[in-house]
Amino acid sequence: MPLIWLRVAVVCYGVGLLYSLLLLSKQGNVLAKVVEPAVGLGLIFHFVSLVESTILIGHLSLASIHYSESFLAFLAMVVFFIFFVRYRTTSPGIVIFPIVFVLTFTSALGQKPVTLTSPLLRNGWIFVHVVLIFTGYAGLFLSFGASLLYLVQERALKSKRPTTLLTWLPPLQTIDDIGYRALLFGFPFMTFGLVTGSVLAIEKYGPMFFYDPKILLSFIMWAVYMLLLYTRWSSGWRGRRAAFMATFAFVIAIGAWAANYFSRVHRFIAS
Repeated sequence: MPLIWLRVAVVCYGVGLLYSLLLLSKQGNVLAKVVEPAVGLGLIFHFVSLVESTILIGHLSLASIHYSESFLAFLAMVVFFIFFVRYRTTSPGIVIFPIVFVLTFTSALGQKPVTLTSPLLRNGWIFVHVVLIFTGYAGLFLSFGASLLYLVQERALKSKRPTTLLTWLPPLQTIDDIGYRALLFGFPFMTFGLVTGSVLAIEKYGPMFFYDPKILLSFIMWAVYMLLLYTRWSSGWRGRRAAFMATFAFVIAIGAWAANYFSRVHRFIAS
């Protein structure tokens, strides 16, 4: 049943993906009234799937590839709705919806029960570490989405040519504010997630843990994350420069996620 609910969620998220594609073809208004309830329903089915799979297996298998993809997609959608309640705009969904759909779709294709044989993976602090890190990722995803929208709208305004983009995008200040507050939201989670993971890893692997490419990329991502916030606080970086920095941080985050597949000490379990 968990896999059935997850696949229902995929169908609902598919409405969000179609909405994003239609926006790119300047026909997004076709699904504007149904995309919010559709992806909201998908989030509910997604939650049910996660809860049922946890009950059936006895634990949330966040060390496995497909369960991690599912959980990250779920958190990304939760963060999206948190900001939707505040700003009442689905515009960042043009980036978030495709990301969530792809993560959930790949998870729904390959989920199988996973047995955790390592005592470290059964440690409750591992769960805390993963939840914190993934929430930080979700905040970064939303910030990246807002950054892309900022760059697109800024270019449209500078061209001085009427475009349908301006009819569904909120003001530049609102988009910039979403991107900034998404960073503020995610940074503490990312920070404490790295701290808890590092403490656990040092106990098992020692200082050599920090030479792993996955770990190096994670700390580089955190450093860019911190630099972005610092430049906004101290130098007043906003708009285009902040958008480019957030995009750079997102690219590093993708690299850090991909490193899970070939890391020697921090890799997913096949599922």
